[in-house]
Amino acid sequence: FYVKTHIKRLASLGEYKGDLGALTIDVSFDKKKKKITVSDKGIGMTADEIKKYINQIAFSGASEFVEKYKDKADEQQIIGHFGLGFYSAFMVAKKVEIQSLSREEGAEPAHWICDGETEFEIKKGNKKERGTDIILHIAEDSEEFLEENRLQGILDKYSKFLPIPIRFGQKEEQVEDGEDKEGKKKYKTVKVDNIINNTDPLWTKSPNDLKDEDYLAFYKELYPFAEDPLFWIHLNVDYPFNLTGILYFPKLKKNFEFQKNKIQLYSRQVFITDEVKDIVPDFLQLLHGVIDSPDIPLNVSRSYLQSDSNVKKINGYITKKVADKLGELYKKDRKSYESKWSDIGVFVKYGLISEDKFEEKAKEFVLVKSIDGTYYNIDEYKKHVEANQTNKDKSVVFPYSALI
Repeated sequence: FYVKTHIKRLASLGEYKGDLGALTIDVSFDKKKKKITVSDKGIGMTADEIKKYINQIAFSGASEFVEKYKDKADEQQIIGHFGLGFYSAFMVAKKVEIQSLSREEGAEPAHWICDGETEFEIKKGNKKERGTDIILHIAEDSEEFLEENRLQGILDKYSKFLPIPIRFGQKEEQVEDGEDKEGKKKYKTVKVDNIINNTDPLWTKSPNDLKDEDYLAFYKELYPFAEDPLFWIHLNVDYPFNLTGILYFPKLKKNFEFQKNKIQLYSRQVFITDEVKDIVPDFLQLLHGVIDSPDIPLNVSRSYLQSDSNVKKINGYITKKVADKLGELYKKDRKSYESKWSDIGVFVKYGLISEDKFEEKAKEFVLVKSIDGTYYNIDEYKKHVEANQTNKDKSVVFPYSALI
């Protein structure tokens, strides 16, 4: 992904004059030879660059690229430190090879081989086209990764919304094939490229360009077996931090499905985690959707989240947006709001007792339900009961059971 971003950026700056061609990344595997190959058509590397960027694991090629082009490029487009990340390949591979051909004119292809120890071999390669192939020779105790379904699952989880197309072989699809004698449509099975990712996810688009159907379709893309959500909030802020995303209020079942359909955290469309505690307030942990922020690093840790000022600001911003949305729904269509209260009441009540900033706004739209099914806001309920529930000190008493 990083080198694909590089080559596009260099072309836009006029520093690469060649034909970019299709920039699809290919992932393939050979079960018999026990190999997994990831191939791109990015900037490629010379032998010297491989030594510099791959062998010096503490060095970040992305960082140097940003420094070199900081006056020309948007550094937010360049993410990751691929030194240490690259070496995670040895968690499943007994040997890793790199075949690469640099974008530089007259460059010689390079072939790097390493078994995970401190020594490596580098020699002339055989790659004919610009780009890089990374070949993992899978270890015996990791052969599960040579199963198609296992690889597909990993790609779906971690690469679902990467901004560069990723192809994982082919898949079968049904297409129209004329009509039969009775005039009914016929279909045939054809093979098409299996592009596993959506490079232009909904949260990257302007809310003004979207319809309700778009939000519902994206929800089904995230959670195919879930019921339609009650409503949603489109997050979009670029100061004092960068944050985009879509949060959905689901219909809650009695068991709340705690381990299912979590909020997914991304950084520039790269999946980080679905454990968003500290980023999202506790009372909103049951929401669904996506949050994307370049201000959260890829190597995110719990200790980082607890101390980072941007994370605290994001937490506060999400709280405010949710409160504003609920207030808007309450004022715009109270009857509809009341009909959803059995689902959203859980969030509102928990937020009231756990988040001071949310409590300030939630007092306007929190509801209580009487025995006869009538809903009241706090002020309405106080007026409704004060004649019969005022004590000798002239204070209105609210029986706790009436607030449940």
